[in-house]
Amino acid sequence: MAFTRAWRDFKRMQDVAVGAAALIYVGAVLHAFQVLPGGSELIIQRTLIWPGLIMFLSLTLPLLVPFLKRLLARYVWLSYQAGFGQTAISVLTGVGLLAVAAGFIYWQVWAVGHGGRYPAGVFSGYAAGIGILAAQAVLVRALETVPDVRKQIEEPNDPTETA
Repeated sequence: MAFTRAWRDFKRMQDVAVGAAALIYVGAVLHAFQVLPGGSELIIQRTLIWPGLIMFLSLTLPLLVPFLKRLLARYVWLSYQAGFGQTAISVLTGVGLLAVAAGFIYWQVWAVGHGGRYPAGVFSGYAAGIGILAAQAVLVRALETVPDVRKQIEEPNDPTETA
């Protein structure tokens, strides 16, 4: 059986959100190498090593800890039921939120050159967000195997049948 268009759009939006967030992060890291003081070792530590660990934890913990997995899977299911990723407005809202987060991380890097604090925390926070988005994308696929969910996201065999 094929999945409904709404489910396919929702699943695609989850994947796009992870990809877009990752690309924004890569751009921010490349920008950091051009702007941040302290040499390559410090920049690698603060933009790749520590945030990478945080991203790994924020991806794996919700998938391995049963309580967190149920909580995040419920959030993913409620997001689908609310229509996220299924309309132009919800897609633009999601992209807009990523753009705001990107603006914030770039602003933090820019601020260092103008007397601001070193932005190690913003990189870790953004990486944690990418990990959570990736966990959600994994859980979308896991939800497809739940019988009650599957009944609601599959196209009916008979075109005259209603869900």
